[in-house]
Amino acid sequence: MQKKLNQLEATAICGNDISSSCLYVSALAIVYAGQYAWISLLMVAVVLFFFRRIYGEVVGALPLNGGAYNALLNTTKKSTASLAASLTVLSYMATAVISASEAVKYAHSIWEVIPIIPTTIGLLVLFMGLVIIGIGESSKVAIGIFIFHLVSLTILCGFCFVFLIENGTETLFSNFSTPVKGGITTALFLGFSAAMLGISGFESSANYVEEQENGVFPKTLRNMWIVVTVFNPLIAFLALCIIPIPTVVHNQDALLSIMGKTASGSWLSLLIGIDAALVLSGAVLTSFVGVGGLMKRMALDRILPELLLKQTKKGSNYLIFILFFALCVSILLITEGDLAKLAGVYTIAFLSVMILFGIGNLLLKVNRSSLPRPEKSSWLGLFIGIIAVALAIIGNVFLNPAYLGIFLEYLIPTLAVVFFMFYRTWTYKIVLKILDYIFPEKTVLFIKLNKYIKHHLNEVNKQQFIYFTKRDDVATLNKVLLYISENESTRKVKIITVLDKDETVEEGLRKDIETLDRAYPLIRVEFIEEPGVFGPEKIKELSRRWHIPTNFMFIASPGDKFPYKIQELGEVRLII
Repeated sequence: MQKKLNQLEATAICGNDISSSCLYVSALAIVYAGQYAWISLLMVAVVLFFFRRIYGEVVGALPLNGGAYNALLNTTKKSTASLAASLTVLSYMATAVISASEAVKYAHSIWEVIPIIPTTIGLLVLFMGLVIIGIGESSKVAIGIFIFHLVSLTILCGFCFVFLIENGTETLFSNFSTPVKGGITTALFLGFSAAMLGISGFESSANYVEEQENGVFPKTLRNMWIVVTVFNPLIAFLALCIIPIPTVVHNQDALLSIMGKTASGSWLSLLIGIDAALVLSGAVLTSFVGVGGLMKRMALDRILPELLLKQTKKGSNYLIFILFFALCVSILLITEGDLAKLAGVYTIAFLSVMILFGIGNLLLKVNRSSLPRPEKSSWLGLFIGIIAVALAIIGNVFLNPAYLGIFLEYLIPTLAVVFFMFYRTWTYKIVLKILDYIFPEKTVLFIKLNKYIKHHLNEVNKQQFIYFTKRDDVATLNKVLLYISENESTRKVKIITVLDKDETVEEGLRKDIETLDRAYPLIRVEFIEEPGVFGPEKIKELSRRWHIPTNFMFIASPGDKFPYKIQELGEVRLII
């Protein structure tokens, strides 16, 4: 059995991503908000505070890998969830490439002989190897990087305070007297929009929640929020205290190194450069770990090829990581490591995922209100969070309209792959009709192609699904079959009621199911009375007996009196 991650390990993996944001987001906020950048960053921290509850409620109710995809999969249509999954994968790809590229650039600033593109690819290879070895081993690397980063930031802030005390507030007052283009409101809005990039990584913990020990997930959210709330505004404020705004704008790619050199000389600048290279490398690890949990879930749900589920002896899905590495390298080579192009993909994809997570929380409240959850977000906090992120997307598109086009260039091919998998039975049927039209004389080529496509069509459709029922009426069962027919490819559904001793089936249930079997001629509906007690063991037993994975088993949303936690049932999905 794979070892679960404790609080420090889980926080370090996602924390390296979000805490590395101070290396670029403080400067970015100053570029757009000037002396009010620290206020913009505090506004971001407030939005993130609301999202702590949003993520806590969703993942607390549905503690399964997949993040926004998992939330939407259990509350709405599978196609909507597939969109969230595509955006998340795209966000991780951009995160990995940006972080790896920027880490190498920081290293290059220390030692100029380092070639940027080849070394970036080498760094991606290194972390691909680490996650293939195992998440437990990679978490130890993450912890070392995370602790070193927090210590380095603390040292930097300390020396900046000392410098401020020794040299006075002349630079600070000079910066605060600088005119703000467009007024304070515009500056705060644009600074807030740009600074929202600084909370990327907050969604990562939700994508490997199954690898975490019980109760660890909400602590990772709290820890990430504390780091972002303390360091991002503080570093922006200290930068304004010791460096003129024009100098910040001119050196925004390496602001913290300039702060270190100003506050205490070359040794501190070197320390920050080494720290930046390490923590940005840690953010690459976050991307690999997060995307591993997500793409595994997507493959299990047949929106990515099942081939990706092959494992090493330690249980690592190595093909997922190899594919992700290949995609990252392709983006790196296409963009040549251009930060502006990558940031366009990164920002819009990441913020779109956050909005979809908020929508998932909204649907969870409406459609799964009876589902137990350890904490709840307020309706006000939910709407503030969603609206704030929507405004941030608008702000980013306004700041860089070209980024939207670049984002779509990467999103469309990603969606094409995912939606081909989702709608492949329809695609196969269309191809068969086209073949009939092209080959009216049924040549040898037609026979081979026809046989090949029909074989794949049958392979997809032969997957059986299970719905566990107890006292559902015909209307509810009709909703179940309607959901399955619209979201899954199958020709057979088993409707099972698990009966304890002396329990009997209600008289009308069997007749209702017979009626539904006739109403759905393309799906054979089989009713089974299964002796025993419904629970995790029964689910595993039936999965082994019929070779039906647990993620192809459905139940109605359980209430407070349900004796099991939803994660104890495996990947069983909620569809009613």
